[in-house]
Amino acid sequence: MSIDSTDLIDLAYLLAAVLFILGLKGLTRPRTAVRGNLLGALAMLIAVVATMLHQDVVGVTAILIGIAIGSVVGVILAVRIAMTAMPQLVALFNGLGGAASVLVAGGYLAGAQTFNDVSVLGATAASGLIGAVTLSGSLVAFGKLQELKFVKDISFDGQKLINLGLALGSLLLGYLLIAYPGHAQLWFWLMSLVALGLGVLLVISIGGADMPVVIALLNSYSGLAASATGFVLDNNLLIIAGALVRASGLILTRIMCEAMNRSLWAVLFGTLQGGSSSLSDDEAYANVRSTSADEVAMMLDIAQNVLIVPGYGMAVAQAQHAVRDLTNLLLARDIEVTFGIHPVAGRMPGHMNVLLAEADIAYERLQEMDQVNSTMDQVDVAIVLGANDVVNPLARTDPDSPIAGMPIIDVDKARTVIVIKRSLSPGFAGIANPLFGADNTMMLFGDGKAAIVEVGKALQE
Repeated sequence: MSIDSTDLIDLAYLLAAVLFILGLKGLTRPRTAVRGNLLGALAMLIAVVATMLHQDVVGVTAILIGIAIGSVVGVILAVRIAMTAMPQLVALFNGLGGAASVLVAGGYLAGAQTFNDVSVLGATAASGLIGAVTLSGSLVAFGKLQELKFVKDISFDGQKLINLGLALGSLLLGYLLIAYPGHAQLWFWLMSLVALGLGVLLVISIGGADMPVVIALLNSYSGLAASATGFVLDNNLLIIAGALVRASGLILTRIMCEAMNRSLWAVLFGTLQGGSSSLSDDEAYANVRSTSADEVAMMLDIAQNVLIVPGYGMAVAQAQHAVRDLTNLLLARDIEVTFGIHPVAGRMPGHMNVLLAEADIAYERLQEMDQVNSTMDQVDVAIVLGANDVVNPLARTDPDSPIAGMPIIDVDKARTVIVIKRSLSPGFAGIANPLFGADNTMMLFGDGKAAIVEVGKALQE
């Protein structure tokens, strides 16, 4: 029995799909994340090569040129992008995925001779609508994460009604595309234009504290758009890969919402842009005590159990390697060191894990929030490095706080807390943190990296 090229391509697609699934499985744990990433890359390589062998591909020259350009850009980004900018890069990737779906669906309509299949037209409409929302929403998310001055949190009366109108308008144009295919291209591009506006207004009002959830959700959107594009092109692998991205993005979105005690509805149609609290700054910071690197080193030298809670400030200061050196010094003194990782610490899911892994800190020292909270009363010294809202006790104690009910790392229950921070400025939630003025807390003001290096030197002396 002979095997034709179509069978070989389908077999390659099946192998790529299996590798995609194994790659995602590997990404669930830090220890296997690198292997999972490599499996995903191999799956994509197999998928691209198999697609180039497809009979519908007229020529491979343009594809090879695109691969070459993309490879060069990818290498440059991998080498030059700082870890602090990784969330912005992820947002751009999501946006480019959405843009690709819009262009592919539009290209299909431009090249199609007849429009007899209603299901394909429906998939084309879905691909364009979701892809356009993903594109504009991701660009706005990028601007917020990059702190561009012209991208502000904007909300106004009637905004939800306008969003509803844009959503209904997009759906109506999608219906017209299906019902009146004679003008399919006109309906498609009008729909995409309206969806671009919808994506902007959906994200522009969402506060910075909710950006990890937004990134995960936009990732899910890009997967759904890719899966719809797979139906347009009758490509089984694209359908499977898009569905995997869609499912993983939704799962991650749910995890992020639970970590912030926020519903997805509240994230999309509410805001977390500060807000009021029953505790004023003067009350919260009435008993703030500052300390020095020498004093911190003396406390660490007699400690038996040290917990380090990293936040976005560690990423900004690029202090992860200094933290590794301090960790090694403590371990050499038989002092147990663990890291408490909050699910939304930083500006994207897993941000702190990636930073610490980059510094070759052992995976087993990274513990999740629930795990460290269960033994917090046994911690001699808790070092909070650049974190704020994720350790704010108001989440437990103040029902009027914007972060009320949000699960936090309970560092205030440790015997001694050292907060390394440039100032007493608030976090994304825009509220005071009474942890800074607690009786068992001392503030080490300064740049995160410089402070950790000074503590390490003092410990050696």
